[in-house]
Amino acid sequence: MKTKKLNCWQVKKCGRGPDSNANGHQDPCPAATDERLDGVHGGENSGRACWVVAGTYCGGKIQGTHAAKFDVCKNCDFYQHVSEEEGEKFQRPLFLLSKLKNPAKRIDVTEKKFGVLIGGSGLIGGALLHYFKTKKSDEVELLSPNSKKLSIRVPDDIKQYFKKYRPDFIINTAISSIDSGAQLTYETNYLGSINLAKVAMALKIPYIHFSSAATLPDEENLSEDMVRPLSANLSHYAKSKLMAEKTLKHLHDTKGLDFTIVKLGVVYGKHDHKIQGFHRLLFSVVNEAMPCMLTGKGVMHSYTNTKKIPPFVHYIIENREEFSGQAYHFVDHNPVRLSQLILTIKSYLELSIPKEIYISYPVAKFGINCLKFMLKGLNRVGIEARLPAEMMFMENFYKTQTLSPNRLITSSYGNPDPEKTIFTELPSLIEYYITRWENMNLISSFNPDFYNPDNQSDRFANDPGNLLDAIKSAQIDPFADFEELRE
Repeated sequence: MKTKKLNCWQVKKCGRGPDSNANGHQDPCPAATDERLDGVHGGENSGRACWVVAGTYCGGKIQGTHAAKFDVCKNCDFYQHVSEEEGEKFQRPLFLLSKLKNPAKRIDVTEKKFGVLIGGSGLIGGALLHYFKTKKSDEVELLSPNSKKLSIRVPDDIKQYFKKYRPDFIINTAISSIDSGAQLTYETNYLGSINLAKVAMALKIPYIHFSSAATLPDEENLSEDMVRPLSANLSHYAKSKLMAEKTLKHLHDTKGLDFTIVKLGVVYGKHDHKIQGFHRLLFSVVNEAMPCMLTGKGVMHSYTNTKKIPPFVHYIIENREEFSGQAYHFVDHNPVRLSQLILTIKSYLELSIPKEIYISYPVAKFGINCLKFMLKGLNRVGIEARLPAEMMFMENFYKTQTLSPNRLITSSYGNPDPEKTIFTELPSLIEYYITRWENMNLISSFNPDFYNPDNQSDRFANDPGNLLDAIKSAQIDPFADFEELRE
């Protein structure tokens, strides 16, 4: 016969159970009457989750909110008893609190997976956060702490955070700037990544780590096992990412770390708040800052569509047996000729430059060195100026590097959206970023009627009264229709 689980009032013998009033005793405790957590841990009402209920009578006096009382509750022998008794089925306080907030509208969060995403403010992290918060909100609860809440460079921060939140998986997309110094790059890209991996080992959960083609040699059709030799001559960025990859594999082989490395090519997508990578190239062409072709005619690279990444990450989280201990190149099926991409952007924008004159690498490098010399002089007189960080990888503009997606394609996941490439997405990317950069006054205006015929920014800037009158009189209607919300 199965033993009935005891509630807090039965163990603590406080006399404030659900029937205490009927027996002429004291008023019942909120934990005994709050039905929103009924059945949690096999208890009656909130009798086996009392630590998240405000106003309980623990210790003979009324306690405050969960935040005010939880530190005391963690040391309570009943809390520790329930935690030990439930084992892996013990429900996290965060989930229980979310059920208390709006039980009518939320599904049972105990059915959800709970993850922590590091680097949610970046292009890749932002895409993952949006995906899990919208399309998969009924299946996955995802937290993405900023560096003030959790610095992966500080072990004590990590300990405190993961003591409070014990996730089912960790995703790491965080990186330092590619031109960061040795210390910041080492601490963020390497130590931080391995700190998170060790947390995943301690919690026995999967760790999804994002890496880069910077760890690969400059060759064609590269497999996941073909990495550069680790040497001091590599950039700090490449060294740190390569060391992280090697250490993760070592932890998997020797200590059973459940990890997957997702290695990306040149990333493109909307909502990049920094001008970097492909978007730096686009900006240079749009801003007419590239008079000639800074590449060779046949140089090719692999590209990665940001929007394709989140469904893959969700899939590998759900299918750990197949994807554990593996690295995957996540790139579009066909590589891209850099010169063709530049000339296509030029054609869309109807620009006269860059001219189809190919500058050799030695000449380009000499020009960059001259610019560095000039910038150093400006900095000495107090004018802050610097080259884009991507210039440190200028040599890559002249060397082909393509990643083979065969391991991904032959997996159970297959080839996602093969019809979507940088070329199919280019028109919408150009429109999005030109509009953004114009609004930030980073570039001179293109034809506004072509990119956004409903744009009223000029009237807003120069004649807001007239614009407001036009809106009130329904001459224009800049607002979306939300009538469907009335249903």
